[in-house]
Amino acid sequence: VLAQAANESGWGTSRFARQANNYFGMWCYQAGCGLKPRQRDAGRSHEVKRFEHTRDSVVAYLHNLNTNRAYQSLRNLRQTTRELGAPLRGVLLAEGLLAYSSRGADYIKDIQAMIITNDLEQLSFEVASQ
Repeated sequence: VLAQAANESGWGTSRFARQANNYFGMWCYQAGCGLKPRQRDAGRSHEVKRFEHTRDSVVAYLHNLNTNRAYQSLRNLRQTTRELGAPLRGVLLAEGLLAYSSRGADYIKDIQAMIITNDLEQLSFEVASQ
């Protein structure tokens, strides 16, 4: 989760993170629901959703992963890992995010590299054990 937030928001420095509390690049489709991307393709109408609080962005992101059919492979991977009694590892679970970005496998590689480079697996275990 942290690696994706860092990646999507430029470590919290993006306009969307600062002005809309959106750390995951989540879109909305009603005029005024968020911020208009400056480089939005012609004919597109999406905005980057505005959240009142940072936690609202995190809750919406987790809800998206846990309910959207695009991430069924992530949920299956998580379930199989739990059934095997193996620890949930971000590097492995990132494989289920293929649909999250139009960059596909390159996006997954970037997320995995961020997890490894910043030792975020260790953080995951500390949070999960509390």
